[in-house]
Amino acid sequence: MQILQQQSEPTSAQALYKLIKKHQRIGLATVYRALDALKRMGKVQHRVTLTGETLYNAVEQDHHFMTCLDCGQSFPLNICSLKGLEFSLQHFSSFTIYYHTLDFFGLCEPRSVQGG
Repeated sequence: MQILQQQSEPTSAQALYKLIKKHQRIGLATVYRALDALKRMGKVQHRVTLTGETLYNAVEQDHHFMTCLDCGQSFPLNICSLKGLEFSLQHFSSFTIYYHTLDFFGLCEPRSVQGG
């Protein structure tokens, strides 16, 4: 978990595995199991990229992205207007919300200027 918290951006299980195995003997399957357990505890969230790669990050704040459908680059959004909705949903239901994700898909400026 500490290595994941030190990452400045969402990271793949494979990249985490490479970082962890520098310091201890561990298998890739163990990394996936640990990430899954942390996800179920609400400590880790994940998102899937356009290429199908799953990226993980510690739940310290919500992460929102705009992703270009042409080049695949993701741009983080530093705003979140869903906190009120999240509070209402949690207050009026018997559901504990650990985190939420929000992704927008379109074309980044260089791609849209080129006509896609």
